Amino acid sequence: QVQLVESGGGLVQAGGSLRLSCAASGRTFSTYAMGWFRQAPGKERLLVAAISSGGSTSYADSVKGRFTISRDNAKKTVYLQMNSLKPEDTAVYYCAADFNYRILVADKGIRNWGQGTQVTVSS
Repeated sequence: QVQLVESGGGLVQAGGSLRLSCAASGRTFSTYAMGWFRQAPGKERLLVAAISSGGSTSYADSVKGRFTISRDNAKKTVYLQMNSLKPEDTAVYYCAADFNYRILVADKGIRNWGQGTQVTVSS
């Protein structure tokens, strides 16, 4: 089990940038696959970006070229750099962790979730 705490959300104008951080507890952070998901009101939760324990990444088509996921194992933190933000990026963003990258990417039974952080992009 790992505890996850997100930070960095807020209100930004379209075209602006934000960086989300997710700090994890525990001694085995480096072995976890990490991901960022988002959920807008009335919509389903969707994967935004994921990074494996080995550093492989995947992104939703809607954020490719604008968002970058990265991890710092020494700090037990995963980041989501969001550039060129659009109003449709408005959502609650959740950090997630699982030992199994495929489970994480498929969002099927992920074992560890953060509490979420609100990102609002104004037009």
